Amino acid sequence: MRIVFMGTPDFAVDCLQALVQNGHEVLLAISQPDKPQGRKMVLTPPAVKVCAQQLGLPTYQPTTLRDGEAAERIRALAPDLIVVVAYGKIIPQEILDLPPFGCVNVHGSLLPELRGAAPIQRSILEGKKITGVTTMQLDAGMDTGDILLTKETPILPDETAGELFDRLKVLGAELLIQTINGLQDGTVKPIRQDDSKATYAAMLDKSMAPVDWSLTAQQVHDHIRGLDPWPGASTVINGKTVKLSRSHLGSPCGKAAGEVVKADKQLEVCCGDGCTVVINELQAQGKSKLAAPDFLRGFKIETGTVLG
Repeated sequence: MRIVFMGTPDFAVDCLQALVQNGHEVLLAISQPDKPQGRKMVLTPPAVKVCAQQLGLPTYQPTTLRDGEAAERIRALAPDLIVVVAYGKIIPQEILDLPPFGCVNVHGSLLPELRGAAPIQRSILEGKKITGVTTMQLDAGMDTGDILLTKETPILPDETAGELFDRLKVLGAELLIQTINGLQDGTVKPIRQDDSKATYAAMLDKSMAPVDWSLTAQQVHDHIRGLDPWPGASTVINGKTVKLSRSHLGSPCGKAAGEVVKADKQLEVCCGDGCTVVINELQAQGKSKLAAPDFLRGFKIETGTVLG
C-alpha cells in the first residue's frame, strides 16, 4: 500500500519500521516539531523523525494540522492509507477523509478501555492483569473509532510501565501489519466500540509521584511500577525526597503504614494492609539511581523510620 505515516515518540518507531520491512511504500513520515529536552533544553527531533531519516523517508513536521497545508500535502501524495501511532494531536476530519482505506490507529490498550494519553501506565496503576493493543479506524473523537483487531497480553507481576511499553510497541507493529493485510483482502471488518464500557487514561504528571503508604501493598507496588520510568514514584526519607523504582511484594508485617521493616540489603516498607513492599532501586535528588544495597550503604535508614 501507499501509506502516509503519522507518529512522534518511540512507541511509533516499530510500526514505521514494520511498514517498510513488509514492503509498503511510505510516502511521508509526519511527526510533531522538534522540542527542547533535558536540563540544557537542547532542541531534539522526535524518535519517528530520526527513524524516518535513517530509512531514507521524507519527513514533515507541521505546527498545526488545521490550516489546510498538511491536508493539501497529503492529498497531493494520494495515499491508500494513513497510519497514525501516538502522533499526539487530534487528526482533523479533512485529513481522515482523504485515503480510500481510511486512517488506521494503533493504541496501547484493549479499547474501549483506557482511551486517551497514558493507557500503558494506567493499566498498571489500575492493577489490571491483562492489557494489549488495538487497531482501529480513526474518527473525530478521542480513541472512539471502530475496532479492527485486538491482541491481548498479560501484565507481569513486577513489570514496569517502561517494560510493558517496550513489549506493546512490538505487538502493535505486528498487529498493524495483520490489520493492513486484512483490509487489503477484505477479511478485517470494523466493529463499533461499546461506549458504555469506555474508560479513560488521563495524562500523567509529576504531582502523582508521592507514594501513599496507607494504601495496600499491591496498590503501592502498582504505583511504583506504573510511574517507572516517568514521572517516577517518590517518598520522603529523613526529610529528603527519594525516587523509588523496581519493587516487589513482601510479606505480612503488622507495622504502621510507611514504617521501615528492613533497611540493610533491601528496603522493605509496611503498607496500609499490614503487608510490605520491597524497594529494589532508589535515587536521591541529584544522584544516580542505585540498587537498594548500594543506596543503603550511603544513605542510612533506621528500622522503624516512617516514610512520607
